[in-house]
Amino acid sequence: MKKSHASLLLPAILLFILTLFGLFKFDVFVNIILITLHSILLIVMCWLNVSECSETVEDASNDDEFEELQRKNIELKSMLQISEKNVQEKDEALTGLREFSEKLGLEKESLENEIIELKRTKSELEKELEEKTAVKAPAKAEPDLSSLLPPISESETATVDIIAIAGEAVKELTESARDAGLAIHISTAAESMMVKASPTRMRILFKNIIDNSIKYMKRAGSLTITISNIGSDIFIVMKDTGEGLSEKETDRIFELNYQGANRISGNGLGLTQARAIVNYYGGTIYARSNVGAGMAIYIQLPTT
Repeated sequence: MKKSHASLLLPAILLFILTLFGLFKFDVFVNIILITLHSILLIVMCWLNVSECSETVEDASNDDEFEELQRKNIELKSMLQISEKNVQEKDEALTGLREFSEKLGLEKESLENEIIELKRTKSELEKELEEKTAVKAPAKAEPDLSSLLPPISESETATVDIIAIAGEAVKELTESARDAGLAIHISTAAESMMVKASPTRMRILFKNIIDNSIKYMKRAGSLTITISNIGSDIFIVMKDTGEGLSEKETDRIFELNYQGANRISGNGLGLTQARAIVNYYGGTIYARSNVGAGMAIYIQLPTT
């Protein structure tokens, strides 16, 4: 009980005793006053008790609200931590996706450039083929090169992996190329490309052209062999970084026994034999070169 309640209790008890005593000793008017005062004290005490109960209930209510707020605060903190973690994970995922997109963009650009180069090569080969098959006057008779074809055995397979054959030819001439300061590279987007031809003749085709670069480079450099497939055709580009030839001389390098201004020891049959092999399998071969800019040999072969 609070102190204010205790201070009112004593007067209330005294008034009660006085009222009881007054019933026998005092007149009616005095008794009415005593009873009235006693009633007022009782009402005041009841009101104070009600107020105290209300405060207690309110305090209890405030405690419950405080606990509820604390609980919600804990839940909000937990949700905030989860949200921050989700944001971090999404940010890392977006970063990874952005890096992948950038890498994909670079690879796409490189692939598009390679496709453009291959299309350009195909266009040049088709133009060369048209020039060779066009009727011209006076027309120079095409020499019969069948006697230059390397002999093959009947047991040879009808199809060959042109990429594997190129690798074998490079391996056979690695030591000679190293002595001449020539680095040879094979560039292709596929693991294998099949063509209907003799493995022996295809190997000699690559070896003759590689050997030509080894002989006529006259300086350290490189030879890049690019092999690609477009539709039903195989395209091979063999480009070195040697001294090269003039356009007039380049037009004659496939002629029988021809040797250019940079001739060295040899019979000049290597590129002529390469031409005989390509022609036999229905393909096309030509060269592009400039003095000081190296030599490039372009070959087209049908896959069937």
